[in-house]
Amino acid sequence: MALRGLDHVNINCADLERSRAFYVETLGMTDGQRPAFGVPGAWLYLGGRPVVHLVAGMASDSQDTGRFDHFAFEAEDFEATRSRLEAKGIAFHELVVPASDIRQIFFRDPDGVKIELNFRG
Repeated sequence: MALRGLDHVNINCADLERSRAFYVETLGMTDGQRPAFGVPGAWLYLGGRPVVHLVAGMASDSQDTGRFDHFAFEAEDFEATRSRLEAKGIAFHELVVPASDIRQIFFRDPDGVKIELNFRG
């Protein structure tokens, strides 16, 4: 087996429309085509690929995802992103990766999933 990259993340959200609006309006994703799985959901696209899958009304064995902590996106325009999060009242914190040109912003989506944005340069 040879892994080629991360395909997508799947989030079992409490409120589909709230989560869809968050990822589209806050992070700039595009709501796109999704197969008819029989449960409500949305596929959110970046660069023509559905990278965040939202699903609602799906039974879950547990709210626990083990030791999973967050998922990350490469991003651009640090200042504009920071301003957008502040304007929407979204709490976040910033870090600088030591010995690099990478700045990071961490925050949570409406369901509490931690998201990291990486800005280079």
